[in-house]
Amino acid sequence: MQRVCFLLKVRQDRLEEYRERHQAVWPDMLTALRAAGWRNYSIFSRDDGLLVGYLETDDFDAARAAMENTEVNARWQAEMAPFFEGLDGRPDEGMVPLAEVFHLD
Repeated sequence: MQRVCFLLKVRQDRLEEYRERHQAVWPDMLTALRAAGWRNYSIFSRDDGLLVGYLETDDFDAARAAMENTEVNARWQAEMAPFFEGLDGRPDEGMVPLAEVFHLD
């Protein structure tokens, strides 16, 4: 199993709406994430818009590729893209995993 952590930055003026949207993630998006192997997925936010994402998966590259092949992910990414700072593409393309330096099991 891989533990994956990543950072993204939401525009501060859109942060509340971003948080609200994630209180009602589309059921078909949740189904697609699970089917693609995303488990124990959380997103945390700071008041300045910094996001920290965490998930567990068997193979992150395969899990991302599986999501790229879904219509619901294309729609979700298109809706979420305007919320982010410093991204030229889709938010899921900006997810660069951080290196794990310590883990206590």
